[in-house]
Amino acid sequence: MIITRYHLNFENLEFWYIAVMFRIVNRLNQITLRNASYRSASTTSVPSISNIEKQWKSFTTEEQQSLTKQIEELQKQDWNKLSLEEKKTAYYISFGPHGPREPYIKPGHTNKLLAGITGVIVISCGLFYLAHRAVPGKPLSMNKEWQEATNEKLRRQNANPITGISSEGYKGKGYVQSE
Repeated sequence: MIITRYHLNFENLEFWYIAVMFRIVNRLNQITLRNASYRSASTTSVPSISNIEKQWKSFTTEEQQSLTKQIEELQKQDWNKLSLEEKKTAYYISFGPHGPREPYIKPGHTNKLLAGITGVIVISCGLFYLAHRAVPGKPLSMNKEWQEATNEKLRRQNANPITGISSEGYKGKGYVQSE
């Protein structure tokens, strides 16, 4: 078989196809990154400081940082020259409920907590009731004859001879609880 300059077998064609696709994807990535950097550089602006409490969470991290830097620069000036909005913004950025100072107990959390506790108590009571329904009455040792026999056995064994059931002049009920 004679191999010419224009002869392509299947393996060479596959390699050529992959190489072309790689170049196309690489070029598209470069164009996309270049356009994104132009866009981000042109749209970076300092956000408005009016009503900062409601807008803070909607700002991107870059906007929050640029606003923080702007307020830091303003604070280096005379505080009497700052407007009321700038003072409020400085206070909110320094001490406001965002980031690590954001409260973790949200409105409505108490109701969820009480509902959960109530649910656990109701389920526990239900399981307790079902467990007592499954048991067929009192244990054998809870009748009066058994408890009197226990008292007699303890007297024969001289159990607790100083103050208990085997002591002289003992007048208590001992282990009799049933009536």
